Amino acid sequence: MNKKIVVTCLSVLLASLSYAQDEVSIVDDSVQADAFDMPEGMLISEEELMNEASNINTLSEGTGTSRVLSYDDSVLVSRLSRIPTTIEMPLNDVTRKFIDTYSTRMKGSVAIMLGSANFYNPIFEEALERYGLPLELRYLPVIESALRPSATSRAGAAGLWQFMIGTGKRYGLEVNTLVDERRDPIKSSEAAAHYLSDLYDMFGDWGLAIAAYNCGEGNVQKAITRSGSQEGADFWSIYNRLPRETRGYVPAFIAATYIMNYYCEHGIVPHEATLPLESDTVVVSREVSFAQIASKCHVSVDELRAINPQYRKDIVPADYTLRLPAGSIEDFILYEDSIYGGNAKGGALVSGTRRLVTEDIESTPLEQTPATTTRNTYASNKKSSRSTRSTRTRKQQTRNVSVKSGDTLSSIAKKNGTTVAKLRQLNGIKGDMIRPGQKVRVK
Repeated sequence: MNKKIVVTCLSVLLASLSYAQDEVSIVDDSVQADAFDMPEGMLISEEELMNEASNINTLSEGTGTSRVLSYDDSVLVSRLSRIPTTIEMPLNDVTRKFIDTYSTRMKGSVAIMLGSANFYNPIFEEALERYGLPLELRYLPVIESALRPSATSRAGAAGLWQFMIGTGKRYGLEVNTLVDERRDPIKSSEAAAHYLSDLYDMFGDWGLAIAAYNCGEGNVQKAITRSGSQEGADFWSIYNRLPRETRGYVPAFIAATYIMNYYCEHGIVPHEATLPLESDTVVVSREVSFAQIASKCHVSVDELRAINPQYRKDIVPADYTLRLPAGSIEDFILYEDSIYGGNAKGGALVSGTRRLVTEDIESTPLEQTPATTTRNTYASNKKSSRSTRSTRTRKQQTRNVSVKSGDTLSSIAKKNGTTVAKLRQLNGIKGDMIRPGQKVRVK
């Protein structure tokens, strides 16, 4: 990033008005409120943020008048206390500076991120819920990457959750020349939830766990040891022993949580987002480029990049999963021979595939379509016709139900003469969590 932008951003932050520390502050007088660096996710320009967000969502400015509103400390303390979370949310000089930054200089960026959050929050929440973690942790990617899957830090961390290669691989994310699963919203969210769960088990305090997510568990442990506060240590008791960026990291997270909940009270009008079309997945049998796919599947290369950010060179290796708009799936099946260059064995749809926002799509996906390799035009036409008839037949045989309040996988299975294991298989559900309104395939 341009050094002038970084310097300007820091200068504006440090020039913010100073507020007296009130009685609820837990930072002692030795903590310097300006002795920190801003997280890199807060240094992304509004223009850059808008350009990337528009590739995934069709964003437009929300209706309403944006305005700057400021409040005294007592109001902010009351609002922070009303956020239903087990994570401590104190107000002090440091957190106040970050709240002021989000609500004034960065209000345009906040409006864009609020639009993008409609797309990503269901993914984050499902992963966090599986590990029993506070759902407010969904705001970590706001300060980590400004909700940009393409984000790469100066240190080499990548994706929405900003994983380093080593940590990513430790939590099951594949990184090679063609694939970087740190940028895959679903897989990286699962890895982040797992990592955060481990960090909380290690430190027993969310402030320390969040700090460790930023600078590593080793640095936090060293800071605890050097501060002499092994018993009852928290983020603020080791504040001065932490790296400069980490000192700003937890306060920035608190501020992001605040502003994403109370943006209306600060006159911020969220961008309106049209979410992407429902999508489905297909496993490719041979290496194939986005350009080859786009030429036959009525989808642009930019759209493919937006919903498949894990592929670094616009190439999907053999036996990897490709996400396509739901309307392009049948095109892929019908024209797979020509997509691959006429030599392919064909791709197989993943059974029980899910939308990128991890909700089952209304139109039930195909389970698998066998393909035959042939150069004979007549045989090829017969195959297309057979595939279309097969598609129609399978759709007639499938059935979805809508989850009602109080429903469980067990009760749905019993009502529909099936088993919980079968429901998990058909819908790609790993655990037992379902939500009212969710569509569940039962046949």
